[in-house]
Amino acid sequence: MVLYMNIFTQICITLVAVAGVYVLTGLTGMFSLGQAAFMAVGAYVSGIFVVKLGVPFPLACIAAVIIAVGIGFLVGIPTVRLRRDYISLVTLGFGEAITALLNRTTKLTGGASGFIGIPKKTTALMAFTFAVIAILLVNWFKNSKYGRQCIAIRGDELAAKAMGINVPRIKITSFLLSVALTSFSGCLYAFYITYVDPSIFGWKKSADWVIMVFFGGVNSLTGSILGATILSGLPEVLRGLANYRSIIYAILVLLIINFKPSGLLGEYELADLLRRGKGRVKLQKEED
Repeated sequence: MVLYMNIFTQICITLVAVAGVYVLTGLTGMFSLGQAAFMAVGAYVSGIFVVKLGVPFPLACIAAVIIAVGIGFLVGIPTVRLRRDYISLVTLGFGEAITALLNRTTKLTGGASGFIGIPKKTTALMAFTFAVIAILLVNWFKNSKYGRQCIAIRGDELAAKAMGINVPRIKITSFLLSVALTSFSGCLYAFYITYVDPSIFGWKKSADWVIMVFFGGVNSLTGSILGATILSGLPEVLRGLANYRSIIYAILVLLIINFKPSGLLGEYELADLLRRGKGRVKLQKEED
């Protein structure tokens, strides 16, 4: 039971981060390989505030998110004006720079040995609650004017600009929302695991999140949630098959990429699937 609660809690924390990645990649079409660095900022800043400064946990989380968003603004202002492939390179460099900084600030962060002594504050219920809030927030953003403008930019940036959309402003808005969600997931993670080290927040974690979004359906929030749930829970469920779980994980991803390139759900959301289901039931009744 404890094992399954642990898996459930970590899936919920991952969902908060993946919701942020969906805003950036699924809605706006920007690829970032440095999102895990913002998770690191959230984890370390909140941990330092609580452990070394005695700040209450909620205030430490708020401060960590604000600081992460501030850093994200400084990184994002020049970055969002670049082409999509260059955005990946810049964010990758930023992520590596954060990792190097954490490794060198030994007195403050513990360096490569990690930061210890973080109290356990995150519970399964808390993680689930914030995962639901993050998903609802992203769903609201997607259906808002800003979300529709993000989709237009993803489709054709030049056409969106010609239609009067302020492309840099919309891109920085989605980037900062993604940073806020990712950094907050770092706060939840640090106060659940009670220990963090720089190796946890490398570019591979950022790449994993992007894979989850594509696995479920890059154009579907529901698909991204499904992809994150499957791919973050699968390695833990297969922990008993330690020698084979990475192979099973890779085969599953390759099957989706080859036979379902648009992801498990493609562009469909939960509401679309429910409407299709009701339509089929109604059609079946009419035929009967």
